[in-house]
Amino acid sequence: MANCFGSTSVKIHAIGLGVLFLAGLSAHPGFAAPDAANTIGPDECGECHKAEVEVWRGTHHYSTFQELPRKDKAREIADNMGIRRIKNESLCLQCHFTQMIDDSGEPDAVAGISCESCHSAGKEWNDLHSDYGGKEVTRETEDPAHREQRIAASRQAGMIQPSMIYDWANNCFSCHTVPEEELVNEGGHPPGSKFELVSWSQGEVRHNVWYNDGQGNPEATAEQKRIMAVVGQMLDLEHALRGVAKATVRGDYAVAMAGRAKAAAQNIQKISDSASTPEIAAVLEVAGGVKLSLGNADALNAAADEVASQARAFVANNDGSGLGGVDSMIPGTDRFKGTPAR
Repeated sequence: MANCFGSTSVKIHAIGLGVLFLAGLSAHPGFAAPDAANTIGPDECGECHKAEVEVWRGTHHYSTFQELPRKDKAREIADNMGIRRIKNESLCLQCHFTQMIDDSGEPDAVAGISCESCHSAGKEWNDLHSDYGGKEVTRETEDPAHREQRIAASRQAGMIQPSMIYDWANNCFSCHTVPEEELVNEGGHPPGSKFELVSWSQGEVRHNVWYNDGQGNPEATAEQKRIMAVVGQMLDLEHALRGVAKATVRGDYAVAMAGRAKAAAQNIQKISDSASTPEIAAVLEVAGGVKLSLGNADALNAAADEVASQARAFVANNDGSGLGGVDSMIPGTDRFKGTPAR
């Protein structure tokens, strides 16, 4: 098939004019805003994770709860989309807020982007992941076999742990690459952030505190950054492909998603030139074999699924130690998005 990624320009082929039908607004596969019925809220998480919540309170993820509805641009977008109350419309809530069920039984926004936005709604796994095997047992004295069982049970119940890099990063990209064509073309919403996983995760949102008592809130290790740098580019490609697949007209959204896909593929090629793995090679093969055009949704989504599969395999099969060639592509601290509150 045509290799649109390797060409000097990304071509978006317009489909014939017809009846345009926009189905219900939904995120990319693999992401769903935390279910309000199963959300416990950041206060509950803060019962044990006090330092992490302290860091979170110093982030834009936290301040968006109060600040977003007051912004002129947000109000303009909401008006364009026919949204009257930003905190009470599902389209905005999906990415910008955390909801819980209130006393009347209705979903209610209680925070901005919070713990469960990344780690998934906690009702089913919160007690599991904090049970160390008895009332007097602590994290330090927990039996290793119990710890292994606890972690497995927590994951089975839906918890996304920090070591599950693809999974939590997928949630990041699900919002930072806007998954709604109408929101961009009609609402005037930006088609996404200039999101790079290392620089955005190691800035103000960093909360590497739980297993680092006495060490403050350190950056990820060099090996972890290498994994994140590669997975971030794979996810950028995956979500951009899904974006092109969802596009129905040659508008701002389609053009932005196609450009994003091309840029991610080019970055993955640069990574491959200095630190290739079977998974990186497989992703490049996928990128080179799919056409970035309207009306090609099945092939684009299949390609995105394969990229996701290879990204997961990359996390499972690599610890970063053999990827030193990636270091030159990893942003330095001067490019991190802010600094953590702690």
